[in-house]
Amino acid sequence: MIIKKNITKIFYFFLFFHLFLWTLIPSVSNTNLPLDTIEALAWGSNLDWGFNKHPPFSAFLVNLVYFAFGSNDWAYYFLSQICLIISFLFVWELSKDFFSNRIYSFLSILILEAIVFFNYTTPEFNVYVSQLPLKAGLVYFFWKSINIKKLIYWLFTGIFAALGVLTHYSFIFIILSLLIYFILFFKKKKKEIINFLISFSLFIIILIPHLFWLLENNFETINYALNRTGIDNKNLFNHLLNPALFVLKQIGILSLFFAILFLIISIKKIRTIKFYSVENKKLFLLSINLLPLILVFFVSLISGAKIRTMWMSTFYLFFGLLFFYYLKNIINLDKIKNFLYAICFLFFLSPVTYLYISISNDFKRTDFPGKEIARLVQNKWDDNFNNEIKIIVGDEWSAGNLSYHLHSRPIWINDFKNDVSNVKDNQGVIYTGNPKILKEICPGVFGTIKPYGYCMIGKR
Repeated sequence: MIIKKNITKIFYFFLFFHLFLWTLIPSVSNTNLPLDTIEALAWGSNLDWGFNKHPPFSAFLVNLVYFAFGSNDWAYYFLSQICLIISFLFVWELSKDFFSNRIYSFLSILILEAIVFFNYTTPEFNVYVSQLPLKAGLVYFFWKSINIKKLIYWLFTGIFAALGVLTHYSFIFIILSLLIYFILFFKKKKKEIINFLISFSLFIIILIPHLFWLLENNFETINYALNRTGIDNKNLFNHLLNPALFVLKQIGILSLFFAILFLIISIKKIRTIKFYSVENKKLFLLSINLLPLILVFFVSLISGAKIRTMWMSTFYLFFGLLFFYYLKNIINLDKIKNFLYAICFLFFLSPVTYLYISISNDFKRTDFPGKEIARLVQNKWDDNFNNEIKIIVGDEWSAGNLSYHLHSRPIWINDFKNDVSNVKDNQGVIYTGNPKILKEICPGVFGTIKPYGYCMIGKR
């Protein structure tokens, strides 16, 4: 009874503790930011409407944090958790329309701790983490749009859909799933067609700058995404192997989720469940949870594409809501203690495991001496030049680390093709990369810090 009366307070305490724990642990255990976070910061230093790997939204977001907090690593772990917490809040708010008993709402979020995408992988801010609040927000506003029928909700639907695509193209699968639900199952869609068209128009308008960027850059990000799938490998066997691997991976990801779910249900009553139903709420939950997975499976089956595990990061946000709504009549709240014990165990096991791996393994990206290298490079620069470092040229990791750690925050450029002899000394440029190549072409001051070479061109 105490839990039921204070469930909202307990929920917010859970959010706060999750935020605190997963910000603190990586902040104290890592000496350098993870690869994907450094990549986003590199892109953020030289903002554009697209980059060599991904669309721009994650770079825009991380750049706002940089302007506020600079090169303080904890701020980017905090950003990741804020993204997660916002997504949980959207799930919580949506669940109000599905459960009269708020305990089920809380349980549908708690059980997400059994999925690795919502704890262990979240410290690394990347395109997938930035997708979380956008996926949750899109589903929430779409549901409100078709039920409350206010234009403002349709506008937010269009905005969140567009921003989601601007994080990672895998977001298209959830958009297609909502569109299929709208066309096939939403009975009053004729009355909402104008609002839908307005929302769709806003969606396209927001994407226009990125679409122009794609045209000007030979669809670079799309080509990168396609290359990651191995779709160029014309092997008939891939049409069977890759979708099979996709299914097996999802089973592995969800195995702990279902194991904990079974702790709280009455096994004997499973037969009473009506899995097929024309009830609007069930159709909606099936559409946002299972339909994206089905679409991905068939894309892999037809194209032979290899589906990256991290692309599924956002797909399971509403899995707790789906299963607790379907199983609520066979949920045995008398067994809730065992369920909570299991969740609490996982809640602390994940960060402890993360901490142990971070401390015990010295060869991770997060052990890279980025700050020390930046200090050495800055000292070398100050000994030879009297202007500021404004440009860093090289890959996202070596050059991106310099861009992030140097106080001047030079912009990052991934362009090794330009002739460095044409660079003006007043620009303040550092090239990083293969030391043998750089030494041959460097017209300025050359130095090495294993395994990278540094060609410095500045004003004496």
